[in-house]
Amino acid sequence: NLLCLTRAGSVILALMLTTLAFTGQLNAVLVLIVAGLVSILRVSDLVTRYALSGEIMPPGLLMGAMGISRANVDSARVAGALAGAGAVAAYGIGPAYAVISAFYGVSLLLTLGVGQGRRTPAGPVVTSAGISGAAPASLLATPWRDLREGFAYVRTQPALLAATCLALLVNFSAYPVFFGLLPYVAKHIYAVGQTELGYMAASFGFGSLVGSVLLSATRIAARTARVMLVAGMAWHALLLMFVHIHSLPAGIVLLMLCGMLQSICVTPIAVVMLRGAGEQYRGRVMGLRILMIYGLPIGLFIIGPLINRFGFVPIASLYALAGLLAILLISYRWRAAVWSLDAAANAR
Repeated sequence: NLLCLTRAGSVILALMLTTLAFTGQLNAVLVLIVAGLVSILRVSDLVTRYALSGEIMPPGLLMGAMGISRANVDSARVAGALAGAGAVAAYGIGPAYAVISAFYGVSLLLTLGVGQGRRTPAGPVVTSAGISGAAPASLLATPWRDLREGFAYVRTQPALLAATCLALLVNFSAYPVFFGLLPYVAKHIYAVGQTELGYMAASFGFGSLVGSVLLSATRIAARTARVMLVAGMAWHALLLMFVHIHSLPAGIVLLMLCGMLQSICVTPIAVVMLRGAGEQYRGRVMGLRILMIYGLPIGLFIIGPLINRFGFVPIASLYALAGLLAILLISYRWRAAVWSLDAAANAR
């Protein structure tokens, strides 16, 4: 039901933009408001899709399913950006968003057939004091209670706690360079323009798509928790190399490899959390996973002033080294849950 509501909301917002564009009432303020509402819907959509994937797919097929899902998102992001820009340039924003609205409408119709007849069994309530027994419906009525119980549940599960910490870490230490500082790198490090910046962003996206395809088509993630840790370490190591490279072609190659490794790191994080969470807690656990995204704005907020004062290379290197050391610490602190080959998170 929540997934249908988010898709319906997307249809309404797309139709709103289409109407405003055709009537000539579209302006920057309205676009920003709609973009903010879309961001809220997107978070709910991600959480719900993750939870449904964990409910529908058997554990042994979950990695392949998540890889396919991620590949679809990556390919749609690349193709959508290219097709959208071309459509707007050729026909205008109104007709382009009319087509987008139609796609959202088809998505809503397809969503109506997802998960029919499936019910999540009632389960125990996990609080800071532990598992307290059956969960009355009244206790699950508020989002804040769900959030507190989700945190309490994750604290009792070492593999989930390690995966959550890793998700927060990569958003704080690695993503700021790729999602916030690429324009800075293009202008001040490579001394290139907007076209080359587009190549840099596309190379990272293409690498992410390659990583998603590898996850869905091979047994690369047979040891899921180990794979996410090793890929995270390699990602930060390549980030450190990227920081010290001043050649655009070499930088593009490294960005492609970084994109591939981030996909191989981030997708297994979701798989570890879905496998480790009880059915009644999947939504709450994946909600916490999505909250870790806010490590990105925190990382950007800190790294910006530091770069202005000390320069890009030393601060970005510090971020990469700190992230690498933190992943090593996570691997050691929860080694029995995420590094040992006998751990449930590494089950084939």
